[in-house]
Amino acid sequence: MGRLVVIEGVDGAGKRTLAQGLTDVVTERGGTVARLAFPRYDDDVHAQLVRDALHGRLGGLGESVYGMGVLYALDRRAAADEVRDLLRHHDLVLLDRYTASNAAYGAARLRQDADGEFVRWVWELEVDRFGLPVPDAHLLLRVPAEVAAERAARREREEADRARDNYETDAGLQRRCAAVYEGLAERNWLAPWRVLDGTSTVDHRAVVDALEQAVAG
Repeated sequence: MGRLVVIEGVDGAGKRTLAQGLTDVVTERGGTVARLAFPRYDDDVHAQLVRDALHGRLGGLGESVYGMGVLYALDRRAAADEVRDLLRHHDLVLLDRYTASNAAYGAARLRQDADGEFVRWVWELEVDRFGLPVPDAHLLLRVPAEVAAERAARREREEADRARDNYETDAGLQRRCAAVYEGLAERNWLAPWRVLDGTSTVDHRAVVDALEQAVAG
């Protein structure tokens, strides 16, 4: 059975870059890696509804924190069997966002912290009720809000199909979300967390070594 590792961070933190670096190290060492990114906009109707809501195309649905939280969770529930299958056939399964994203963004929108009602609700929905696979570890990319915002804006300019949504353009939300992520990491919420400096070059080999040691221990 492979390891399930989740990469978290605010928009523009560098999650895709980290995932690629870790993939390169594991494959160089003879291992196999599978990757998924949530929301799965191209594969799941719930994620497609999320995208429409984030761009203001579903009336007031985007304003409902719990309504959006359910859609995010249903996207992951629909992918749960695929994740389990990937874990049976690969040494490492990397997820770009997972349950913690739902907890962090929803809590930030409600101006709650990591100990708040919404974070507990997400656990009860996604873990207890939906029975989603629980990660072996989280990797949190810590990046100042202004750096993440510039990266997200640059990505929007460079990628024709990557217009920023309502969450990504809300600087206050991004700062509050980063604070919730820090709280989740401090509590090792759902699984152990490792915080990485997203403003400097990440030592991908050291991260893979640490993940292997954590699982072995």
